[in-house]
Amino acid sequence: MKSYSSYECLNIGTGKDISIKELAEIVKKIVGYSGSIIWDESKPNGTSSKLLDVNKLNSLGWNYKTEFEDGIIQAYKVFKNTLYID
Repeated sequence: MKSYSSYECLNIGTGKDISIKELAEIVKKIVGYSGSIIWDESKPNGTSSKLLDVNKLNSLGWNYKTEFEDGIIQAYKVFKNTLYID
């Protein structure tokens, strides 16, 4: 990305989709939450999918290196160390 000089916006991402429910389960596992996550099945399942199109980015030779769950783990470690969470 250091050599990208166009004014056109690029989507930065993996091109993989994840639901809010899947995200909640990942966070639950990472932080060690042993309780239940209760979903109100009578409510809509959020907004329509908004998967980023990363084809242009990939055509420039860039591909992600960090899996989503690993990124959440890294972010949690930073928050935990910065905010002194037990």
